[in-house]
Amino acid sequence: MIDLRSDTVTKPSPEMLEAMFKAKVGDDVFQEDESINELQSYAASLFGFEAGLFCPSGTMTNQIAVNVHTQPGDEVICSNLCHIYNYEGGGIARNSGVQVKLIAHPKGLINSSDVLDNINPPDSHYANTSLVCLEDTVNKAGGIKYDLKDIKDIKRTCIENHLKLHLDGARVFNSLVETKADKQEYGSNFDSISICLSKGLGSPSGSVLLGSESFIKAAHRVRKAMGGGMRQAGFIAAAGTYALQNNIERLKEDHQIVNSISELLKRAKHIVKITPPETNILIFDVDPDFGVAAFLEHLTKFNILAMPFSKTKIRFVTHMHIDQNDINKIEDCLNQLK
Repeated sequence: MIDLRSDTVTKPSPEMLEAMFKAKVGDDVFQEDESINELQSYAASLFGFEAGLFCPSGTMTNQIAVNVHTQPGDEVICSNLCHIYNYEGGGIARNSGVQVKLIAHPKGLINSSDVLDNINPPDSHYANTSLVCLEDTVNKAGGIKYDLKDIKDIKRTCIENHLKLHLDGARVFNSLVETKADKQEYGSNFDSISICLSKGLGSPSGSVLLGSESFIKAAHRVRKAMGGGMRQAGFIAAAGTYALQNNIERLKEDHQIVNSISELLKRAKHIVKITPPETNILIFDVDPDFGVAAFLEHLTKFNILAMPFSKTKIRFVTHMHIDQNDINKIEDCLNQLK
């Protein structure tokens, strides 16, 4: 089976399993799990933050960040394509009682002018603008990455207007291996960052929220209230540490494979548009007369799984389990489209 639905479908390598087997664990609610403490410290150091907080999912780390950075009735500025708005179950409203100001952009990227133009006046008729959220890479736009200069401009605008800046960095390492930006310089622009361990890095699950010591202390309380306190979860955390220490640079391989598949799609029937890939996500439009369902059905005949992404779009996501042999099988599949 060639599973292109997501980079979340990976399974631990023998080396990662060995790290998990050897993990030293304790009760993390008491902050006594050695492997979790090691992961939190290591992840924070990568981006120059004081502390980190291990959570079950990236949705939880994002939602905790929103909750700590805002007050009920506040407003959050973000892209209309961002994960924190589209795919987290309405959590911004449900968990924190805040609303969003959406910025429309075909690539899901926002800039400093967008932020400045969408800050509400200091008038009691308006919601208080308190937070800006970015996503890097932008999943819904096809793994598009931010330029560090644009992030710095946004940060400057946030500082000048007393706003906090949070990053949904679910695939931030996919961005960084392409831009080659220094991780600590990159991290210095944010008040908090969520990094995901279970996508291209290959860990079974979990995300880490990064921030200052005071921010993480507040985040720890919110995690508890959201039911995210775990006990001997160091077995999973050890996998995350292994992933951060060994699997970041190999993400380039996933990007190379995406480019190879993109070239195959250019020659395939029933493809009307391909979003140029920048990282490990490939989105393409299928001729409506043929249809997404028919295209996906054809793929399944060759044991290939993919994700419908709209009425006309399909998403492929590459990961460590996709190799050259799989590319050859995908080529054979596409050549047999009628």
